[in-house]
Amino acid sequence: MRFTSHQRSLKLTELTTNRRRRRVKRRAWAAVLTTGFITAGLLSGGPASAVQAPEPPLTTMSIKSPPGGANVRVLLFHGSAAGGDESPVVNAGIEAIEEIGLTGPANQRFKVTATHDASVFTNETKLGRFNAVVFLTGGGDVLDAEQEAGLEAYMEAGGGFLGLHDAARAEPYSDWFTGLVGARPAASSPTAVQRATVEVGDRQHPATKDLPLQWKRPDAWLNWVKNPSGDVHTVARVRESTYQPGDSKNGADHPVSWCRDYDGGRSFYTGMGGTVDSYDETDFRAHLRGALLWTTRLVRADCKAAINANYKAERLTQPNQPGQNDQIGEPHGLITAPDGRVLYIGRGGADSSQPVVTDWNNPDIGKGKGEIHVYDPKTKKVTLAGALTVFGNKGGGGELIKVEEGLLGIELDPAFQQNGWVYLHYTPHAQINRDTRMAERRVSRFTLDLATNKLDLSSEKVLLKWPVQIHSCCHAGGGMAWDSKGNLYIATGDNNSSGFTDGYSGNNPQPNYKGVSFADARRTSGNTNNLNGKILRIHPEPDGTYTLPQGNLFTGKETDEGGGKTRGEIYVMGVRNPARISVDKKTDTLFAGWVGPDASNPSTTWGPAKYDTFAAITKPGNHGWPYCMGNKQPYRDRNLPDPTKPLGWYDCDAPKNESPNNDGLVNLPPVTGNTIWYSPQGGGPDFPRDANGIPSYKAEEQKFLLPWLKGGGQAAMNGPLYRYDAASAGAGAWPSYWDGKWFVGDFYDADQPRHAVLLDPKTAGQGGIPVHAESLKKIIPIGNDGIKNLMDWKFGPDGTLYALDYGRGFFTSDAKSALWQVTYQGGAPTPAADQLAREAQ
Repeated sequence: MRFTSHQRSLKLTELTTNRRRRRVKRRAWAAVLTTGFITAGLLSGGPASAVQAPEPPLTTMSIKSPPGGANVRVLLFHGSAAGGDESPVVNAGIEAIEEIGLTGPANQRFKVTATHDASVFTNETKLGRFNAVVFLTGGGDVLDAEQEAGLEAYMEAGGGFLGLHDAARAEPYSDWFTGLVGARPAASSPTAVQRATVEVGDRQHPATKDLPLQWKRPDAWLNWVKNPSGDVHTVARVRESTYQPGDSKNGADHPVSWCRDYDGGRSFYTGMGGTVDSYDETDFRAHLRGALLWTTRLVRADCKAAINANYKAERLTQPNQPGQNDQIGEPHGLITAPDGRVLYIGRGGADSSQPVVTDWNNPDIGKGKGEIHVYDPKTKKVTLAGALTVFGNKGGGGELIKVEEGLLGIELDPAFQQNGWVYLHYTPHAQINRDTRMAERRVSRFTLDLATNKLDLSSEKVLLKWPVQIHSCCHAGGGMAWDSKGNLYIATGDNNSSGFTDGYSGNNPQPNYKGVSFADARRTSGNTNNLNGKILRIHPEPDGTYTLPQGNLFTGKETDEGGGKTRGEIYVMGVRNPARISVDKKTDTLFAGWVGPDASNPSTTWGPAKYDTFAAITKPGNHGWPYCMGNKQPYRDRNLPDPTKPLGWYDCDAPKNESPNNDGLVNLPPVTGNTIWYSPQGGGPDFPRDANGIPSYKAEEQKFLLPWLKGGGQAAMNGPLYRYDAASAGAGAWPSYWDGKWFVGDFYDADQPRHAVLLDPKTAGQGGIPVHAESLKKIIPIGNDGIKNLMDWKFGPDGTLYALDYGRGFFTSDAKSALWQVTYQGGAPTPAADQLAREAQ
């Protein structure tokens, strides 16, 4: 059946009017009949104009809910608006789906009936026998209005739908059908068959759980007029960098297969299957089998987890009362207890009404309060547990004025519910030396009264302490985390200014205060004998001391280069500002993120632009700073006595610390590549390299390996790797779909990352970049009224996500500083267990 443009316009008007009338009238009239309620106007026989009699629905079909039964049947519809013989693709699809139904476990087999006769959709006896309907059809009006109404009635009764490739072009004037398939192809989608890589992000749905993470296959790839991700549950995406997507491309998030519970039933669509050869592929048949198992009600699956509307973000804390920090300090970290309580810390900045002291002649310079608050989800109340007197309240300004010291990190003892032990990483004000402008950083253990939520400050046991320079700002680190063996990881920053190297490598040895350089990260991060710019690993003991676990980067007893030049606490060196770290206790993989320097652009003289970095770390190592960044991209050494003059490029495979400020080893461990790095220009910048492996660093030559993110203002905020625990999951727990996904974010909320990523286990910890990334920006909402300035985020034992919003200023707290909770509201997998077509065997 072909239509002129005028006829199409008339039909569009007719369909839109009838469908709206049909949906409203059918449901309204059904509600009247169900409740037995009749309006007063109808009973009284008042004026006819008062209440119009309902028009008869377009279809009176009454399909058993849910359709089909234990004798599972699939209707494969391949009608064509153009008529004529079936295409080779249709024939291949019919044959493949028939064979799928005849194979596999006996309790998962089904019968297939193929037809091009659309009248089946107006025959309730026939249509109601099928558990699912497959559309293997081209574009155009393949159903008339009554037939489409029958399909709608079928879905409302709980039917299943599977659309393949060109099915997204069917019923082009129907909003309801657009919702059923999820998206419409762009008219300028490429038509050529191209080999591409599909990122299979859902590792649990039966349609994708057994597919490769990176699935390479040829097909005719469709672009979408409107990207459906977030409105549907996307299970797989095609990577546009692996083929030519054309001008209508969708970008880094290019869905290719998705599903959702729709209008009472279950809908699955794949844009794949546009070629004959697709239906001979073992993996593509597995994809179709899994989709059909769900749509026919043979198995349950979660098609809700990636839909944005199924999440609720709620602010838990109120603004502080004037002049008080009764709810929150300057947000700087959180941790959740096994009983659900959330403990969070304030670094040391007071609210803007409080004075700050910046005069080094004043004994109170930088004196602030590092508060510990406790939120109890049972009472929804906040308790100020205690406050440490810290060096950390100097306000803003230049890097020789402001400071990022203070209360920097918090962790709870693995036996917290029994002993109440809390570990705090902080800079005590009492230990600063105003003459040398040096301070002591320490990790101490305190005891919290579990009944009153009050911290006993007199219970302090100092586990570890080390010197830090406080003449200049910044990059203090602070994160802490436990592994499964009771080892505590402690993240420390390099405590150096980048203002004296034009924002490139922190390797200027000249600026110093009373003999201590504050612009040479080779003194700290690159120094094997210094605890700054590291991730430490120790084993705390019950008496408040610690021992060194085996397997750190150094033992502390190396005899290399004369001995006495290493610290055995060091697990990772070469990091800049690892403010947030986490450990997946299932694998003991360490996840960390750190802030880079300040250069806005790459330099052919000095090296890469500022790279903020995330790393999955599976073994001790050197992660590069200040010699190399990203995927082993080197910086250049500086000449003396004029550090503005360049020398040679650093060797990432055999770096040497030849700084005059180094008291550790000269020969350093080789650099390990990182997992994620991003600059103002984009994510994962990389360059052509010369014969010596040195990148060109020409901006016009850089390509981006991670196109789903970019920077600008940058402050990496590492998050957890989620593990779903059915035994402890609460009502708002994030579903198991997210299990095994690593959450990476940034303090800022524009183009910067706020994603869940998947790693290839074969390359994780070896510099392998993520194979898949999924945006969380509408689930963990961005914007001024959302969680705009993400300071920390962790999952509670109940599976809900807690996040700290720093607020809208710096070095202070304000009305937007808050603790938030993000819960899942989408419900259980579908269909309900009692609606499965057959009992599981």
